[in-house]
Formats: sequence, structure tokens, C-alpha cells
Amino acid sequence: VQLQACGGGLVQAGGSLSLSCAVSGSIFSITNMGWYRQALGKQRELVAAISSTSTNYADSVKGRFTISRDNAGNTVYLQMNSLKPEDTAVYFCNVDLLYNDYGVPAAHNYWGQGTLVTVSS
Repeated sequence: VQLQACGGGLVQAGGSLSLSCAVSGSIFSITNMGWYRQALGKQRELVAAISSTSTNYADSVKGRFTISRDNAGNTVYLQMNSLKPEDTAVYFCNVDLLYNDYGVPAAHNYWGQGTLVTVSS
């Protein structure tokens, strides 16, 4: 199983960026998908999460960020609008899934590689 995160970069305050994270491999199903971030010197925190029935956002990003999944359910997106300097962090995708362990579904949690988002003031 692989998670490939794309997007990120440098943007001015008030601007927008979009992140994506594609999951590939021998997978039975994906349940929860989410984005976390870790700023320099701080703990990793949940930014947004999405399941088949609901979405959840950190208070600090509500109304500015939108998490979504593609129809196949294997790619998660994070649209970030009205970015602030305090959004600067390394962003990580995270998924809960059932993978094919020699024909047997096995639950596991995976992290994607981080992608840096820098918001200048």
C-alpha cells in the first residue's frame, strides 16, 4: 500500500492551495481518510477527516478548508482557502483501510509523506 501526496508550496496570506493524496495497492476498502499537520516545534494535529458519512474539521480551519474524496474513494483532497501564516506546516495524509493480506482483509493505518505548506504574510 502506498500513499502519494501532492500539492503544497508557497502562497501569500489570503491565497489558496490544494492538496491531494492517492492510495494505491492491494486494498479491500478505505474507511477514514484525513489530513494532519505539524508546524515547527508543535505536535501533529488533525486538520480534517472524512468518512463515508461525515466530515470533521479543526476549529481553526472551519469555513476555510474543505476535505473531499473522489468517487472511487481512493483519493482524498484538501482545498485550502483564505490561508493564514499560522497554517504554515507540513501536511500529512492519513488513512484507515483494509488491505489484502494474502486474501484476508487486515486493518491498518497508513501515513503519507508530508508536504510543506508555507503561507507568507
